[in-house]
Amino acid sequence: MEWGSFAIGASAGCATALLAAASLITRRLVRLRVAEERARRQERLAELGALTGGLAHEIKNPLSTIGLNVQLASEAIHDSPLAEADKLTLVRRIETVGREASRLANILNDFLRFAGRIKLAPAEVDTREIIEELVDFYRPQCELHRVILRADIPTTPVSARVDPALVKQALLNLLINATQAMVAADSPARELLVRLEVEPTAICIHVTDTGPGIPAEKHAEIFRPYVTGRKGGSGLGLAVTRRIIEEHGGRIDIYSELGKGSDFAVRLPIAGPSESPNTGDDDDARKTILDRLFKRAERTSLAITPALSVPSVPPAHSNQSFAFKRSGT
Repeated sequence: MEWGSFAIGASAGCATALLAAASLITRRLVRLRVAEERARRQERLAELGALTGGLAHEIKNPLSTIGLNVQLASEAIHDSPLAEADKLTLVRRIETVGREASRLANILNDFLRFAGRIKLAPAEVDTREIIEELVDFYRPQCELHRVILRADIPTTPVSARVDPALVKQALLNLLINATQAMVAADSPARELLVRLEVEPTAICIHVTDTGPGIPAEKHAEIFRPYVTGRKGGSGLGLAVTRRIIEEHGGRIDIYSELGKGSDFAVRLPIAGPSESPNTGDDDDARKTILDRLFKRAERTSLAITPALSVPSVPPAHSNQSFAFKRSGT
């Protein structure tokens, strides 16, 4: 009887061990297959990236030639013996071609910045200088559109390890986006504030406007490629901004109230970007335009051959005149 009980117990133990081993092997096989599929997908994305990047460059080069010839043609028309009315008509048509060529070139530049690999050149800098230079650069554009631009920065140095040129580009995209939103909505009080704050381990740069505000359901959508609410916009400016910020190991948050304005809060780690930034596959914010193009190409291939399986924001300083309140304040 004892030997029978022992045999039954041993058999049950062996069965349990075999089941556990089988479960472990199954999980490892699943992870291995997922890793292999991910590697194949990354390889296809890299090939598509090289293809689309090369195609963009091939389109960009003729656009430069078109722009130059448009300028030469316009000068030739002005010097021609044609009647003034005919000259004006031809010049307007030529300038239309030039504007469209310039617009396409800008879209291609945005595409190349977004789809290409961003190489950071971080350095220890006083981030106040980045904001001061950016505000001085952008002020004439604000004056052109009757926008009051102000900067609110600390009186003492605020050092952080960042790529100054790319951070400036990211903030410039936010300023342009805010200005265009206020102009498009014909906001009566057009104010734009750039505020720098220091947190324990990060710096926070706020770009606050008095525009129409952004609905909550569109907060994530506006950072996706080719999503734009402006006619003629490329829809890549904010996508590029978010990518630059995330390459630094930072993040961007939106606080907005309809009819009162929006606040884009950019947080960057003071210590600078890590050597191995997070590249999770499930993070929608990290998806690139190449990923979307690949999925679109894959769907097209399947359609042709169906038989194949294939945080809280601190209150502003006392001189801030913006009326809306951000969440958490």
